[in-house]
Amino acid sequence: MAEPVPSKFQGTSPVDFPIVDLSNPNEDLVARAVVKASETWGMFQVVNHGIPTELMRRLKELGTEFFELPEKEKEAVARPADSTDLEGYTTDYKKDGEGRKTWADHLFHRIWPPSRINYRFWPKNSPDYREVNEEYAKEIKKLSEKIMGWLSEGLGLHRDALKEGLGGEKVEYLMKIIFYPPCPKLELLYGAPHHTDLNGITFLIADEVDGLQAFQDNKWVDVKYDDSGIVVIIADQIKRMSNGRYKSGEHRATMDTVRTRLSWPVFAEPNLDHVVGPLPELVIDDAPKFKPYVYREYKFLKMNKLPLE
Repeated sequence: MAEPVPSKFQGTSPVDFPIVDLSNPNEDLVARAVVKASETWGMFQVVNHGIPTELMRRLKELGTEFFELPEKEKEAVARPADSTDLEGYTTDYKKDGEGRKTWADHLFHRIWPPSRINYRFWPKNSPDYREVNEEYAKEIKKLSEKIMGWLSEGLGLHRDALKEGLGGEKVEYLMKIIFYPPCPKLELLYGAPHHTDLNGITFLIADEVDGLQAFQDNKWVDVKYDDSGIVVIIADQIKRMSNGRYKSGEHRATMDTVRTRLSWPVFAEPNLDHVVGPLPELVIDDAPKFKPYVYREYKFLKMNKLPLE
């Protein structure tokens, strides 16, 4: 029998983390489960969501192959040093407020809409990379709009309310492949510290190495997922549009002592010039809890840890 692999995947039991089966023929029940999870956790996993498992497998295979390339080949799609955008390959290595370091390699590139795609930052090591990512983009957009539709109706609004609040057909989908190297001294290093996502809504898949944790009821909860599940994370802009009705999911990524870990979040976000704030229909009787922001300004303030309200 193989020896157990040491890891810092040490939250609480994952049994309470919400899982929503989208194949349930009772759509009202599915919608209510999505709304409840978004109100209480700000995170949940969807299964039987309709995205082909083989497509997800190929997406992960191709991303893994990219990070196995020699550094010189990865640098071919590097983020330019003078770029103010996130797109491209980069290494993130910095200290948090407690002196612990965060370390991960990233590859960012937009996958939707077609008018915002810059293939300069898409890996060229496999001829299948473009086809697989473009197909995955269509599937994630469909899933995203379905979930935002249920969340809109959960607010008592029309089905497209949150999608329109996020920018309608101009909503952008940004792929991020994150490579977390192994770390023997886990007390000194995190893959990603405690945070909420600053975009609208995030869809995450990962390899077989656990590491994602959700913060709920003042404790860390391990998020378990299989090859076919997708973790949905409600992010800041949906929280703000809902005037605080939906929670922005608090989470972090831990690292493994001996194994690398990869994850593939897709961030649905507004165009940088789009203004996002509480939806007008939700502040007729209730005061707005958040001020509207041009997304570019919100992003700058949050990424630089500056006051928002």
